[in-house]
Amino acid sequence: MDLLQLLVLALVQGITEFLPISSSAHLILVPEFTGWADQGMEVDVAVHLGTLLAVMLYFWHERRKQPAAPAGEGALAVDWALLLKVVVATLPVVAVGFLIKDYAAVALRNGTVIALTTIVFGVMLYLADRARGSRTLAQMSMRDAIIIGVAQAIALIPGVSRSGVTMTAALFLGYSRIDAAKFSLLLSIPTILGASVLIGHELYQTGQLAIPRDVWLAALLAFVAALLAIRAMMAWLRRASFTPFAVYRLVLGGGLLVWLYA
Repeated sequence: MDLLQLLVLALVQGITEFLPISSSAHLILVPEFTGWADQGMEVDVAVHLGTLLAVMLYFWHERRKQPAAPAGEGALAVDWALLLKVVVATLPVVAVGFLIKDYAAVALRNGTVIALTTIVFGVMLYLADRARGSRTLAQMSMRDAIIIGVAQAIALIPGVSRSGVTMTAALFLGYSRIDAAKFSLLLSIPTILGASVLIGHELYQTGQLAIPRDVWLAALLAFVAALLAIRAMMAWLRRASFTPFAVYRLVLGGGLLVWLYA
């Protein structure tokens, strides 16, 4: 694999991982348009680790900016309660992924599926943005966490977008744009970590765990791109809507259908 391919894949992964536009769809489409061979599992695990470090650094920095919480069980309980909701919301994608992982990776990995899911869930995102409320993460119930977790499992279908569908579900449940995005980002941590461990285990079993130096360069680029994308998205959502992301999905899905069938 040449350096240009690595850099393009790293940028695509980093920019699209946390935006509601489906990173898997873009990573599938890159070789379709360029004719490049599949990048291989070692590249997948490297760029995913890069994006994982980006979201963890984002929350670490956000935590540092907050005023110190008063001592006592109250502040600690809120943190553990949110952590428990993240864990509970992660369970559906683990269970469904175990059952349909191979089917989703092969049977659903085609341009038509990606185009249709990109359009349908783009419309859903737009409608959810109109229905949003002002609820915060502190008001999240366990029921809401389960609903968002079930929605995340749908993202095993290429083109749905894990971040997009979790934000959509949270918006429909009445959460604010910022808090819907924050919970989606929190959910990405165990999801990406689990996927990286799984791919790493497969590499270990095949004796390919050693990752070349240029692949680590791709991981670094994915880290920088993901961090910038997260900050840009959160800054945008503080003053504007999800509409540009929904429009982008409609244009991308429609353009893909034209390219496939024109």
